[in-house]
Amino acid sequence: MKSKTQITAAICREISLRKNEIKESVETIYWGGGTPSLLNGDEIQRIFDVLYQHFEIVENPEITLEANPDDLSHEKISILKSTPINRLSIGVQSFFDEDLRLMHRAHNEIEALRSIQTAQDAGFDNITIDLIYGSPTTTREMWQKNLEKALALRVPHISSYALTVEPKTALNHWIKNQKVDDIDEEKQEEQFQMLVKTLIENGFLHYEISNFGKPGYLSKHNSSYWRGIPYLGIGPSAHSYDGQNRSWNVRNNQIYLQKINQGIIPSETEHLSENERFNEMVMIRLRTMEGLSLHEVQEKFPENFLTQLLQDLQPHLDNQTVTLEDAHIHITASGLFLADGIAASLFRVEEG
Repeated sequence: MKSKTQITAAICREISLRKNEIKESVETIYWGGGTPSLLNGDEIQRIFDVLYQHFEIVENPEITLEANPDDLSHEKISILKSTPINRLSIGVQSFFDEDLRLMHRAHNEIEALRSIQTAQDAGFDNITIDLIYGSPTTTREMWQKNLEKALALRVPHISSYALTVEPKTALNHWIKNQKVDDIDEEKQEEQFQMLVKTLIENGFLHYEISNFGKPGYLSKHNSSYWRGIPYLGIGPSAHSYDGQNRSWNVRNNQIYLQKINQGIIPSETEHLSENERFNEMVMIRLRTMEGLSLHEVQEKFPENFLTQLLQDLQPHLDNQTVTLEDAHIHITASGLFLADGIAASLFRVEEG
């Protein structure tokens, strides 16, 4: 495995190579994946120095670091607090060990609780945690206790997702061999409704289907993504979007280092067709509190796109899973768990 020093140097070099790709002021920075939490303070600060050297960054940007509870020791949190990072995204998933074992998480319940409390004691108040519902091991009572523990910790933002079973995973193997119960969609829907009810009753804004935040703590970074604002991804596997094209860097660290040292951006680019851009906008916007704007569809796409959209929308208006008010399409409470299917029914299919 290539050293952190080499990767850090290559990331700084890539920032320099791509400095002209963003003209606007940078309002959010997101350190995702597993590597950032493994860097030391000097390495993190070096990357920040290069970012500030090459980009215009607003006075108080939202700067998030994604980490797992087992990465966040007292020493590591102290290091992070000395950097410009001002928001932590902690991959808790569950406060029950049986859930965590099923999901092959490296941390346990005690580490999950301790990581949040230690971060708060160090002065991080802007913290978001991930929680997973609908696991075969998660009973209704356990899910309610998960939510109660999150509320007791007073974290101001929660992202929560239904457990999905990916091919070629241990969980998929266990389900196929009947060692673990299969995913129960009715249970997932029940736990989703519990999630929504509990968090709204406790003052959270449900501003995206999987995201809940207290006023003043909504994710600026994710909200920009949902509005279709371009973003630049730096480092191995990082993804970028310029409004018309999606690109991604090579995953292999060795190839990444080799190309960057040659002054070459090791990325592939996919040009999105008009239909693909429309479908992506429908999918993302319908998941948000703001909904899908008919005016935006009209501005960005040919007239027939809006005409077809309104025709395809009618069955959902009839069964009251969506509403159309003030030229915005919103998913109703009864349609929330069906949102992805509703969006897919409104997609345009490529001809030929």
